[in-house]
Order: sequence, then C-alpha cells, then structure tokens
Amino acid sequence: MILECRGKKIELGKKTKIMGILNLTQDSFSDGGKYNNIDRAFSHAKRLMEEGADILDIGGESTRPGHTQISDDEEIERIFPIIEKISKELEIFISIDTYKYKVAKEALEAGAHIINDIWGLQYDNGEMAELAAHYKSPVIVMHNKKNTDYDEDIMISIKKFFHKSYEISSRYNIPQEKIILDPGIGFGKNGKQNIEVIGRLEELNTMGRLLLGTSKKRFIGEILGDLLPDERVEGTIATTIIGISKGVDIVRVHNVLENKRAAMVADAVYREK
Repeated sequence: MILECRGKKIELGKKTKIMGILNLTQDSFSDGGKYNNIDRAFSHAKRLMEEGADILDIGGESTRPGHTQISDDEEIERIFPIIEKISKELEIFISIDTYKYKVAKEALEAGAHIINDIWGLQYDNGEMAELAAHYKSPVIVMHNKKNTDYDEDIMISIKKFFHKSYEISSRYNIPQEKIILDPGIGFGKNGKQNIEVIGRLEELNTMGRLLLGTSKKRFIGEILGDLLPDERVEGTIATTIIGISKGVDIVRVHNVLENKRAAMVADAVYREK
C-alpha cells in the first residue's frame, strides 16, 4: 500500500515503519522538558532520523494521564518553529500529535505531512476531518476513552470507535486508505486491558493499517517490576515484535535504533518476501 502524504509517498506492508517520538513538552512521562529548545529538538530529530526513523511524531502538549491542557496558541508556539525547520532541512515524514484542529492546521502549514489525532477525529465537530480533507493529509485515528469501564468486549468497543471515525472521515470524503488505526494502548485502558488488546491486535487487521504505540508505557514497567520509563526499553522492543507478528505496520517509539533493529529481524520472519 502506498500512503500519499501531501505530495510524498510512504510504502506500507513490506517493512515496518518506525515513528520516532519528539516531545516539545514540559511534562511528558518519559522525556518532558528534554527537547523544549529548538536547537536541542532539532538535534534530537536529526539523531532519530539517522537511527532509522521513517516518521517524526512531534507533539507540543503531553497527553499522559493527568496531563495539564495548554492553549492552542501555546501549543502552536512550541511546535511551529521546529516543524518548519525540520521540513526544510531534513528529508523525513512529519506527523503532528494533536487533537486540536487549529494546532494541526498550523503544523500542516509549517510542513507536517500526517495528523496523529488521539481522539480519532471525534474530539470536535468535524473540523479536524475537514482540515485533513482540505490538506489531503493522512490521519492516524487513535482509540480513546475517558475511563477504563467497558460494558462489552473491549475489541468490539474499539471496533465501534473506529467505525465512527470512518463515518466521520467518509462524510468529508477522506479515502479510507488515508486512515491509520491506533488501538490506543494506555488510553482508556488499564494494564490488564492493554495486554489483552496487544494480544488480540490481529482482530483489527481487516479494518485497516495499524500503528502501535507502547513505548515505555506504565503497563510495561508494571510487568517488569515497577521499572521507571527509561528502564522499559527491552519491554517496548518485545511489544514491537509482538505487534509486527500481528500485522502492525508502524511502531511509535522513543528508542528508534533498538526498535529499528528488532523490527528488521521481525520483518525477516513475519513479512511476506
């Protein structure tokens, strides 16, 4: 499958694509405050690309549980200069990690190619979908929920959420092939539910292309004995390999090099030659 990204093309299916995380935030759970300076952010972006990132996912507001919401203007002020610089100086795909259409618009104007929406086009009244249609931008729609209570099988609930996202995208004539599905590990799910969803990822394959974002998340630390975020790299790699075995096309990670190498081996085993 060729994913059209505003004049650029990325091929999905032959090998796993690595999405490197660049947080321009004060309070992200893993790297908050490390890259909130344009020079440090650009240096890290360049390093992620050199280590094998195919896509850079740039976010200006933390979305961790209990995060503090910031204004659109503050978020734009954080992301616009670095996206503009990266788009001009590095040959790499850029996604904007936001659920706010005003922020996404400024990011696309600065040179971003993909919208990564943690509320799956369902946060607003269609403005994000209309924006994606106008800019012909692919959208990563993530499953999300405000609590961890499910009154039905969790995978049925996730599928219903994605069907709603598809209904919204269809309303704005966004082709289904421009939608990437993210099951939202760590969002509206407790540790046990995260593990169940990862173990059943193949059930989503018929709905579309999949992205998996587990990098350094709490449930990995809990499995490994309450380890801190920077001690969860090996656990993240394990989920990367499991995801690939179940049909995931993109993995969103902090540690690009380690996950890239693991993905290359997993691709040799699980991808069709």
